[in-house]
Amino acid sequence: MPSRSFTVETSRGRLAAEELLPEGTAADRTVLVFLHDALGSIAQWKGFPARLCAAAGCRGFAYERFGSGASDPLPARRTPRYLHEEAETLREVLDSVGIERPVLLGHSDGGTIALLFAALFPERPVAVVTEAAHVLVEEVTREGIRAAARQWEAGPLRAGLERYHAGKTDALYHAWADTWLDDGYEAWDVRGELSPVRCPALAIQGTADEYGTTQQVEGIVRNVSGRARSLLLPRVGHVPHREAERLVTEVVVEFLRDLPDF
Repeated sequence: MPSRSFTVETSRGRLAAEELLPEGTAADRTVLVFLHDALGSIAQWKGFPARLCAAAGCRGFAYERFGSGASDPLPARRTPRYLHEEAETLREVLDSVGIERPVLLGHSDGGTIALLFAALFPERPVAVVTEAAHVLVEEVTREGIRAAARQWEAGPLRAGLERYHAGKTDALYHAWADTWLDDGYEAWDVRGELSPVRCPALAIQGTADEYGTTQQVEGIVRNVSGRARSLLLPRVGHVPHREAERLVTEVVVEFLRDLPDF
């Protein structure tokens, strides 16, 4: 699929980005915006955005947040509101590249950012799709991060991430793990902030997700104001688009085709 890589200038620094351009797609077609997980990057999507855009017949856009991939390093120490800050940066990115009304598809932290963006700027998104998003801290979340910390100390997780984040890997990992394991973050809960979300929403989660239970999707579906549905995938973990790509693609394409503005 034709694509274009470039950088986006923001008030906090430069971000690496990629535009996906399926042949024959109308220039005014709604853009599917991909928001990666906490330790992710464009490359770590493993080609899923291109395949989904081809199936849906739409353009795609992805970018790497600060500290990830080829983007600038994290500009400051994270606060408990770092996901809200990323939602504000998303607005700046979309304005910079001229995407007014996107469909947002976010994985893990990316899903939370999509929801917070839709709550802060409810007139902007056509729809939101989340995969394994978090709207509250559960003990299973913290235990999953403790397990990841053991992999980090043993070496394999660090080595795997360095292929994508190079010299920024340590800072990115600790910004994630240290934030979520901090005692002050235990009470983090954004369910009460989701009522302004009025666009259609699809919340996807695996029943074997090592970082969250069905409380997460229930918290999304029950608290947004717009039409919302959940998809629970048996025996699937934290990365549905990798572990059950065919089914996720089919469900997302069906969801998109039902949107009046898509």
